Amino acid sequence: MLRWVLGGGVLLPVLSIVALLIFAAPTGRGMLPLPLATTDPERIEVIGHQWWWEVRYPGEEGEPDVVTANRLVMPAGEPVDFRVTSEDVIHAFWIPRLGGKRDMVPGRFSTIRLEADAPGVFGGQCAEFCGAQHTGMQLHVEALERDDYDAWLDERRAPRESIEKGDAARAFGEHCAACHRVAGFPDELVVDDTEHDIKGPDLSDIGSRPTLGAGVLPMEEGAIAYWLQFHQMLKPGNRMPPHNHIETETLQDIGAWLETLAP
Repeated sequence: MLRWVLGGGVLLPVLSIVALLIFAAPTGRGMLPLPLATTDPERIEVIGHQWWWEVRYPGEEGEPDVVTANRLVMPAGEPVDFRVTSEDVIHAFWIPRLGGKRDMVPGRFSTIRLEADAPGVFGGQCAEFCGAQHTGMQLHVEALERDDYDAWLDERRAPRESIEKGDAARAFGEHCAACHRVAGFPDELVVDDTEHDIKGPDLSDIGSRPTLGAGVLPMEEGAIAYWLQFHQMLKPGNRMPPHNHIETETLQDIGAWLETLAP
């Protein structure tokens, strides 16, 4: 009896814990932002919102000069430091095929180092319950060769050509521009609305994104207009207000115009 107590109650847990530590210590160390011997890793900032992802790529001055949403592009074959935080509640940044997760706490920044061995497409997911649409907070992750990654950033850093100022753009300025940014959008078309103090995703390159609503809809012709009309049905509780006061034709025009926004 004593042997069973000692073996099952003492030795087995001790051996299990030691085995886990042997496995976890080097794995955890690999995800820490430790200095590299060759070069500094790429740094990408990820901010969690209910229920979408904001991704920022710092420029030469350290300030973000490329901002996108629900799509993360990273270089393959090299470590990347992800600086993560939250805008509202606790989220967790997790790309299962690349490594462990890191909690995203409002007002705090933490860093996790991940590496994609080869180019590919991966799924990311919030790994901390954050509200009704927690499972709908998905992240599309693409790892590209370094040259392709640099080209992707350069496309978005290039000065945007003049934006068409027709009726659809004016409707966007009236109904959407108070909460959503579009790079190069004419200031004269933005209608100030101080009631909207919750900022939504940056839409500068929305036409090139693979999905809408953090994975709710695939990006295809007419998808944005459909989202604008039925977003509260597709993702109940999201912070974009209903658009019942806007004519369907106007929403369709805004959606078609947004589909043209691509580098």
